Amino acid sequence: MAGLLVKILVCPITVIIASFLFPNVFYSNLLQPIIVGLVLAFSAHMMEIFILKEGMFWLSTIADFATATLIVYFVSLFFVTATVTVGGAILTGLLLAATEIVQHYWLIGRGRTEKSA
Repeated sequence: MAGLLVKILVCPITVIIASFLFPNVFYSNLLQPIIVGLVLAFSAHMMEIFILKEGMFWLSTIADFATATLIVYFVSLFFVTATVTVGGAILTGLLLAATEIVQHYWLIGRGRTEKSA
């Protein structure tokens, strides 16, 4: 549960930061990246429940990157005034994967994964 709470804060903030950092990620209002971030938070949490455990660190991180890239790109298509290119989605996915690395180390190190040994 702690992982979900962290993700609910970190994912939307990361997508907002990406929209300021990358010129090929544009959201016309603040609610759009927050919605994308919340979709990311819940999907990443579900992936952690099913994949993240000791010895699966990098597989989980790579899966998070791929899923985050797809979610950022396709969920952003639902917003008429948002513009996210494939390259922008990849860059945002990389930024999200970097935050996931820190979170995965914390979750595994503290024994807070659902399937940790």
